[in-house]
Amino acid sequence: MDKVYIHDKVFVPFIPYEKISQIIDGVADKLNGDFCTPDHSYSRRCEEDIPVLLCILHGSVMFTGELMQRLEFPVELASMKLSSYVGTSSTGVVKEVMPLSTDIQGRTVIVCEDIVDTGNTIVELKKKLLAKGAKDVRICTMLLKPEVFQGRDKLDYVGAEIPNRFIVGFGLDYDELGRNLKDIYVLE
Repeated sequence: MDKVYIHDKVFVPFIPYEKISQIIDGVADKLNGDFCTPDHSYSRRCEEDIPVLLCILHGSVMFTGELMQRLEFPVELASMKLSSYVGTSSTGVVKEVMPLSTDIQGRTVIVCEDIVDTGNTIVELKKKLLAKGAKDVRICTMLLKPEVFQGRDKLDYVGAEIPNRFIVGFGLDYDELGRNLKDIYVLE
């Protein structure tokens, strides 16, 4: 892992892919523990019991894709896009850029986020999903910044905690670049 240059910033190695993979394994183990049938039978679950795995675009695409491969229970994939960042700073305003791609009425929704910092986006998203008729909303994040997390809503599945620093890679971006990096880098 070497330094990477994105726009006007320099990023240095922070979390290698091998560690990211272990983080995802841990999240998948917790989800499988909560959602697998006792006999791990994929085909025996009733259709109405199949949870919706909600990928929050674009940041959690890589996390959601790898997580899905490790799940031992059926899920329906859905997506939506929210926005609250400009450059390296949160605006504090959550905008729904692309609406939810499926009906969630009466369904359990597992929200897949790449990272949670203050938690404001999650609070707004959970309200929106419950208003759309979700029977339950579980929050799943690859990374959490606990020093800025305001803790208003419980996070059900947290892969790893990191310091409050700006990162890119593995789906995370700086002004739309850097998402394709296999490893995660931190602002130098």
